[in-house]
Amino acid sequence: MFFNSLQFACFLPVVFLAYWFIPNKSKQSQNLVLTVASYYFYSCWDWRFLFLLLFSTVLVYFSAIQIENNTSKTIRKTWLWITVGLSLGLLGVFKYFDFFAVSLTELGNGLGLHLSPILLKLILPVGISFYTFHGLSYIIDIYYNRIKAEKNIIDYSLFVSYFPLLVAGPIERATHLLPQLKVKREFDFDKAKEGVYQIIWGLVKKVVIADTCSMYANAVFDHYNSMNSLSLILGAVYFAFQIYGDFSGYSDIALGTSKLFGIDLLKNFDFPYFSRDIAEFWRKWHISLTTWFRDYIYIPLGGSQGSKAMKIRNTFIIFLVSGFWHGANWTFIAWGLINALYFIPLLVLNRNRNNIEAFKISFNRTSAVILFNILITFVLTCLAWIFFRAKTIHDAVSYIRRMVTDLHFTAQYFNFERYNYEIVIMLLLFVVVEWNNRYKIEPLSGRYSWLRVTLAIMALLALGVFTDYKNFIYFQF
Repeated sequence: MFFNSLQFACFLPVVFLAYWFIPNKSKQSQNLVLTVASYYFYSCWDWRFLFLLLFSTVLVYFSAIQIENNTSKTIRKTWLWITVGLSLGLLGVFKYFDFFAVSLTELGNGLGLHLSPILLKLILPVGISFYTFHGLSYIIDIYYNRIKAEKNIIDYSLFVSYFPLLVAGPIERATHLLPQLKVKREFDFDKAKEGVYQIIWGLVKKVVIADTCSMYANAVFDHYNSMNSLSLILGAVYFAFQIYGDFSGYSDIALGTSKLFGIDLLKNFDFPYFSRDIAEFWRKWHISLTTWFRDYIYIPLGGSQGSKAMKIRNTFIIFLVSGFWHGANWTFIAWGLINALYFIPLLVLNRNRNNIEAFKISFNRTSAVILFNILITFVLTCLAWIFFRAKTIHDAVSYIRRMVTDLHFTAQYFNFERYNYEIVIMLLLFVVVEWNNRYKIEPLSGRYSWLRVTLAIMALLALGVFTDYKNFIYFQF
């Protein structure tokens, strides 16, 4: 079931009504409604994977209680490693087994061993990376006594399977979400209205921006050998807006949907394309994953403590793990490595924390420097996205080589419904709107909110109905 589908448009009102108008309106009944709805939501992908979700839930739930009830450090650590090992083992089998099998076979063939890979060819369960990380953060927090183990199986099951965040995040923390699930929620009209606004804006990002850009990005990347420099540059820009509109749109829909039930989720995006350097970009892009890696890998490795060499090592590890988390392909690892290379100079020069404060633009030299830095950061990000989007590293390198050597800047028609000029104007308008949204608590809020909502719905109807139905990019991760 997709957020941008008619099925979800029918599913959400039914759950909303059942949740708020259930006869015995207690915390437990609210959580039970959401848990049942979440399992049904997940079963719409493939009901067989419900057993995998249930196994992961029961494993972590039971292990957490065992860790909390034992004082022996050895027993506690044993339960921790059993849980972490099984959780990562399942993730590895489904997501990475065939990748390693093929890679090792190619390595062996390169050495003259003439091997044939043994492939499982398993379907990747939707959302497995996300709910696995939910469970891992929880069990690690239990082990280090940061939180108490949840004894109520319904409450914990809802924490893991809550449908707005189940398949593509944000990656929630037990310290943030579980306390909200332990109390009865009261209907808040203003919060629900904010949620509706955020859902609409998320759909605009996905259906109008991301899905439109994907047509052109696909046309360029699939035929890059016949494209000139301008077309290749535009293709990279289109994909940058596609993945931002797609993933931040999903996050907006998830956060907005959750507000309808009186539950706040972690903010996952903070206008990352207005970042002044790569360090700021990574503080604002996929925030829940970035902070997860920071808290559960980077800091335990020593974080920013110790020598420069240790800091550089930890930074490389984090970005390589981040790239590998996104998918079983060398292109994602290359993408992580490139971002590490972007980040290291800032770390070495102690400038990775320079751009933390918010900024405003006026007509002066400082603002010109800020805008220039934003442009440079966006260009670097687009170059890295080429590796993320390309099928192979060879394709990515060839794409960039042709982009900087062809040097023909005439417009090319891609034989699609819309011309480049129209989509460029649309993206410029989107940038202006997003720039303005930086100063709002919620998208489409503020003065004339009714007009903003009307225009957003008109855009969905006018542009969305002509766009082919498309899946969310991050569902594959």
